[in-house]
Amino acid sequence: MKYIDPHIHMVSRTTDDYERMALAGCVAITEPAFWAGFDRSSAQGFYDYFRLLTEQEPQRAEAYGIRHHSWICINPKESEDLGLAREVLSIIPEFLEKPSVLGVGEIGLNKNSRNELTILEEHLALAEAHNQLVLVHTPHLEDKLKGTQLIMDAIKRNTNLDPGRVLIDHVEEHTVGAVLDQGFWAGMTLYPETKCTPQRAVDILEMYGKERIWMNSAGDWGPSDPLAVPKARLEMFKRGHQEADVMRVTFENPVTFLGQSERFRTDV
Repeated sequence: MKYIDPHIHMVSRTTDDYERMALAGCVAITEPAFWAGFDRSSAQGFYDYFRLLTEQEPQRAEAYGIRHHSWICINPKESEDLGLAREVLSIIPEFLEKPSVLGVGEIGLNKNSRNELTILEEHLALAEAHNQLVLVHTPHLEDKLKGTQLIMDAIKRNTNLDPGRVLIDHVEEHTVGAVLDQGFWAGMTLYPETKCTPQRAVDILEMYGKERIWMNSAGDWGPSDPLAVPKARLEMFKRGHQEADVMRVTFENPVTFLGQSERFRTDV
């Protein structure tokens, strides 16, 4: 059964993971720009990273029959330095023209600071000016609910972005309802230890339904599992969910949201 992993950081994974994902049925991924495991010291470092996302990773994925797409931004963790962040923002439009880029992301908040909110608002203005889809990172742990509300308020207050073209990721039990109620798409990020386990994600689906929601693995530098989506799919089957519902969450919903960009494809 084919699936899409709509948020996975493959620059932190080996080619063996591409092979494992392909064998499990993955046909397409999207990779948001994110923290590299350390803070970069210059806009040139981001420029080279954006080249890696848009030039190298599509080739690496294609060797395993997987279509690779990306999102471009300076992530919230590195947004405290306003000067550096604005330098990076100035080079983003060049990459929004690349054939595999779907939009601006993953933008958002990390510690809910004033500077992070400023750069979030400037990213949103950039996305609106260039008619881009938006992928949002929400903070961790006790700041998640506050940060999620700050992000949704910033989108509604400062832009005319259609909430149906914005996906707010890393939702959990205490944030998913508010995200869906305001018309945004919701993403559940599956981790073995933090955020949502596959079991918790299926619990959320059973509580909130299968409209405007997807699951992704993130697969970043820390403890993570690039096969988290097929494992959640298996959990759905174990609980008696029908194949049509499993396909909806792990393939059709991502196609519906991502397909709002004419650049999104599932074939190589």
